[in-house]
Amino acid sequence: MIAPVLVAGGAGYIGSHVALELIAAGRSVVVLDDLSTGRRDLVPPQAEFVQGDVGDSSLVRDLLARHGCASVMMFAGSIIVSESFQQPLPYWRNNIGAGFAFLDACAREGVRHLVYSSTAAVYGAPDSLPIPEDAALRPISPYGRSKLALEWALADLCSVSEMRFAALRYFNVAGADAQLRSGQVSPVATHLIKIATEVATGKRPGMAIYGDDYPTPDGTCIRDYIHVSDLAEAHVLALNHLEAGGESLIANCGYGRGFSVRDVLAAVERVAGKPLAVEIGPRRRGDPPALVADSSLLKQVLGWSPKRDDLDLMVRSALDWEGRNR
Repeated sequence: MIAPVLVAGGAGYIGSHVALELIAAGRSVVVLDDLSTGRRDLVPPQAEFVQGDVGDSSLVRDLLARHGCASVMMFAGSIIVSESFQQPLPYWRNNIGAGFAFLDACAREGVRHLVYSSTAAVYGAPDSLPIPEDAALRPISPYGRSKLALEWALADLCSVSEMRFAALRYFNVAGADAQLRSGQVSPVATHLIKIATEVATGKRPGMAIYGDDYPTPDGTCIRDYIHVSDLAEAHVLALNHLEAGGESLIANCGYGRGFSVRDVLAAVERVAGKPLAVEIGPRRRGDPPALVADSSLLKQVLGWSPKRDDLDLMVRSALDWEGRNR
């Protein structure tokens, strides 16, 4: 019998989708989450749920030993770029302090395979697009720096142990599970499609475009949006790769196509069939003009073949989720 996969942060947006994908692939799942930002009802009913802190080494070691887990996935952490400028120390404490404790527990219990939730924020403002994995690493936010530091710690740990890791650098994740079993539930929404669909469904009166004077065709920031279910499939492929004896890897997760803020808002208006109340605000600190992934490595090494590379489809699923969660 294959041992369960420990999914740390599995009650959150991305972690819960990955838990669903693991279960669909026939794997047993144990979810560890403190529910500080996640929600208990997002955890698949087939998974065992343990409420607790990923930085609690004793708890993590007990779970790993009790279930015989050789594979783990790490999603827990603080993820809001703008907030990380206002409160940098909690980001270092949550993403690095708790992250180090989690890695130490994994190492002590002989974990062999670890899939880590990283971010395109490690690149900062890139020199050119699309961005390959070997581009310069110049994070411009405490969030990006804290995520990169744990990538480095993972690489150092794996260099002196039998553990292998996959760090998946997400670009902009959007959408929801097709069966609406999970979606974005952030207490404070900061992601563009999430905010726009909240406006479209009447949950907020309007929204702002943060800066329309960037060096882009329409003056607004450009991002590479990836459907959360395609991203979840990439995690399962990464775990399969490691469990089959594959080497550690770092891979971008995006579609390789950029959409501006105005493009996204036009898509939400088109799919929702109504205009959005939008005003122009000042730029936000930590927002590069454009981020677009070169995801060829993910396709070549893992055989990833995305099925939902369609902005309107992402928006439709996000709108359906917001409608369900009025």
